[in-house]
Amino acid sequence: MDQVGPSALIVEGGAMRGVFSCGVLDTFLARDFSPFDSFWGVSAGASNLAAYLAKMPGRNRKIYTDYSCRRAFLTPGRFLRGGDLMDLDWMWTITLAELGIDKAVLAADPRPFFLAVTRQDSGQAEYHTPDVEQLAETMKASSALPVLYRKGVRLGQHTYVDGGVADALPVAEAIRRGARQIMVLRSRPASYRKSASGLPALQRWLLRDTPHLVEPMLSRAERYNRTLDLIRQPPEGVNIVEICPPESFRLKRLTRDAEPLERGYELGRIAGEAAMARWQPFSGDGQSPAPQCHRSNPAPAV
Repeated sequence: MDQVGPSALIVEGGAMRGVFSCGVLDTFLARDFSPFDSFWGVSAGASNLAAYLAKMPGRNRKIYTDYSCRRAFLTPGRFLRGGDLMDLDWMWTITLAELGIDKAVLAADPRPFFLAVTRQDSGQAEYHTPDVEQLAETMKASSALPVLYRKGVRLGQHTYVDGGVADALPVAEAIRRGARQIMVLRSRPASYRKSASGLPALQRWLLRDTPHLVEPMLSRAERYNRTLDLIRQPPEGVNIVEICPPESFRLKRLTRDAEPLERGYELGRIAGEAAMARWQPFSGDGQSPAPQCHRSNPAPAV
C-alpha cells in the first residue's frame, strides 16, 4: 500500500509509558473522533491503536493497570536463567482469552493500519498491514524488544522484533506515502531527546545471536532525534500536531505500580480533549500551518 490519504495518526510505543496514548485514544472513542485516513503504531502504540480501531475503550487500560502488573508478565529470575524478562506469550494468550478483540469491527474499517516491525535478519523497518487473523501476532512482533524477549516473532518467512528498533516514530514513512496532516501521540515529554546507547560492548554481546540488530540498536538515538527534528520542522505542505505528556510524566518502561499508571492514563484523557481541539482537517491547498505541539499543563509526577 504505497499511497495513503492525507490525514494520519501515529502512536509511539514505550512499553508502560504507552498508558498515556491509551488515555488519549479512549477520549477519542468517547467523542467519536476518528478523522484519519491511515494509522501507524509501534510496539505498545500498535496495541493501543488496535483497541481504538476495534472500538473497545478501557480494554488496554486494564492491560496496563492489571495484567502488566502481574508477576507472570515480568520475571527477573526467569530472565537470569536464560528466559524472557517479558512473557509476551502469556500476555497475548490471557488478554485475548479474557478481553478479546473485536475482529468484526476491525475488519469493517477499510482504512490502512500499519504496524512497524523490525526484521531480525536485516535490522530494517517494515510496515505491515495484517488481516484480523494475523493482527495479534504482528502486534506481538512489534512489541518484542530484543534481549527482553529473546526469540522474536515469526511472521511468514521471517522473524521480527520491536518496531522501535528501526523506526520508533514512522513519521517520515507516513509522509513518503502521502500523509500531509499528521497527529503524533508521544510517550515522552516534549523536551525529551534520546541519549546514545550506553555500554555498547555489552549490547553487542547481548545481541551476539542476532548480529544484524546491533547497528540499529546502537544508532536508535540518532534516528529518533532526527525524527523529532522532522516533527518540529516538517517539509512544506505538511502539518504535524504533536501530543506529548507533561514534563512531570516520569513513568519507566517497566513500571509495575497500578497507581502511577492510572495517573498516566488520566493525563492522556485530558490531553485527548486538547488534541481534538487542535486538529485541523487537511485543506489540500498546499499551505503548511505552523507545527503544533501540545504540552499538557503541569501535573503531579507519574
